[in-house]
Amino acid sequence: MSSPPVTGPATVRERRGGPGPARFRPRRTPPAGTARPRRRGVLSYWRQYLAISPFYLIFIAFSFFPVFYSLYLAFQRYDGLGTKQFVGLQQFEFLWNDPVFWLSIRNTLVIWVLSTVPTLFGALVLATLLHSVRRFKGFYRIALYVPNVTSIVAVAIFFGAVFSNNFGLVNAILGTVGISPVPWLSNPWLIKLVIALLMTWMWTGYNMIIYLAGLQAIPTQIYEAAKLDGAGPVRTFFQITMPIMRPIILFTVVISTINGLQSFSEPQVLFASNAANQNLGGPGQAGLTTLLYFYQSAFLNNDYGYGAAIVWAFFVLIIVLVVINWRIVQRGRKS
Repeated sequence: MSSPPVTGPATVRERRGGPGPARFRPRRTPPAGTARPRRRGVLSYWRQYLAISPFYLIFIAFSFFPVFYSLYLAFQRYDGLGTKQFVGLQQFEFLWNDPVFWLSIRNTLVIWVLSTVPTLFGALVLATLLHSVRRFKGFYRIALYVPNVTSIVAVAIFFGAVFSNNFGLVNAILGTVGISPVPWLSNPWLIKLVIALLMTWMWTGYNMIIYLAGLQAIPTQIYEAAKLDGAGPVRTFFQITMPIMRPIILFTVVISTINGLQSFSEPQVLFASNAANQNLGGPGQAGLTTLLYFYQSAFLNNDYGYGAAIVWAFFVLIIVLVVINWRIVQRGRKS
């Protein structure tokens, strides 16, 4: 005598769409007798929003609004006191034909290349050396990072005294070995070199700390395996360390591009740029950067509309260079 087939959730195979194992879905409605939790509206979190509101109010007042107001000023002729006059694209047309603007762009790009390449290379070398140090590692970190937290005005004054044409320390040392004084702050290329050295001295320690953190995150087992396979230090660095560090290098390249193109205080302090000294950037305006030219146009010549046009054109240039650097590093990563 055969028993009747037992049917249940585990044995029922006929389902919509064809045979298959039974599927159970969780109950969407709460069981009877349980209270459904009340939904809290946005206004119920007003205390939390009130606690974080000061940051957003300050950001809107001092960052968000000035940015878009400068874009509005780029299409106006305004001296800061009179009425604004809408001029459309005339500011940008004049900017395109302004030789001083293109001179400032060339100076900025040259200083950026002269400072960024040694900064990143030196930071990577110092981070690699510091990573292998066993004693006094904390002292070396602090000593190399101190220039980044030093006032840029104080550093620029110090470099101006060290590289002075007549009484500078560098020329005094060169004189002891029979070398004639070098016009560090008069020659167009040497002016750019001094500014680049100043920026390199300030930012190498910052990038070194970032690289050191990346090196310390690499597992030691990888280096031990490479050593067992017979890889030397050079091969290990280029075939293991560099590929793993590539995202960090990409980050430092982008940050260094943005910071390096915004050089302003260095040439301003070195050459005492103010309302009484219209020869910004040193002799021949060899150290005139784009932001320094913006400062001259907006705050010395009181042409705020043209100054806003300079800033926005320079912003587009920074975005283009950042994207180019990003693509170059990413292409090397894929290859």
